[in-house]
Amino acid sequence: MGRLPGRRSILLVAALALCAGQAFGASFSFTGAFSTDDQLQSFTFTLSGTNTVTLRTWSYAGGTNQGSMVIPRGGFDPWLSLYNSMGNLLQSVDNGTCGQVATDSVTGACFDSFISQSLGMGTYTLILSQSDNGPAGTTLADGFIDTGNPTFTSSFACSNGQFCDSTADNRTNQWAVDIDNVTSIPSGVPEPGTVVLLASGLAAMVVLRRRKVRI
Repeated sequence: MGRLPGRRSILLVAALALCAGQAFGASFSFTGAFSTDDQLQSFTFTLSGTNTVTLRTWSYAGGTNQGSMVIPRGGFDPWLSLYNSMGNLLQSVDNGTCGQVATDSVTGACFDSFISQSLGMGTYTLILSQSDNGPAGTTLADGFIDTGNPTFTSSFACSNGQFCDSTADNRTNQWAVDIDNVTSIPSGVPEPGTVVLLASGLAAMVVLRRRKVRI
């Protein structure tokens, strides 16, 4: 007898959310860090039917994400790009609007990214990149314009020489992304990073974490 490891608990809850996906949407919160300016982070999510999906970052200005984690301000200026299962670009957003995303207390900028879009049943890919490293074309296969340039933000002249924004502020390599109102995210995606699942079945997560199972 023993407790489920935390990772397996999360996967079991994700499976529970998938079974109930037609009844409600689940919210997933991810955090992580880049090692270079041109790094990309890929997320895959599925929908069992039409839903309005919200995709947003928290790490530039900080705030409390859907996983109830307090995200500190100071992360790099993010960019979100959304693709369908055929790899076609649906939407690409550098900055949300002030009020839609938080205002950074140091730079006064509203540089977190925000996408809200009605999507049909299927599988989708979200790419997180650093600002100015946007899509090089209209498909995922076209890549991103600054791939292969690991210090491209040094042109903004911050003293770090990396993870600079257009205000010349020194930023960190940290990111935080929420994917809200989807059916599921395949296990093992993304790596690296951490994930927290929230849904109307939150109580079931508590039960799963506390229940002892045979191993």
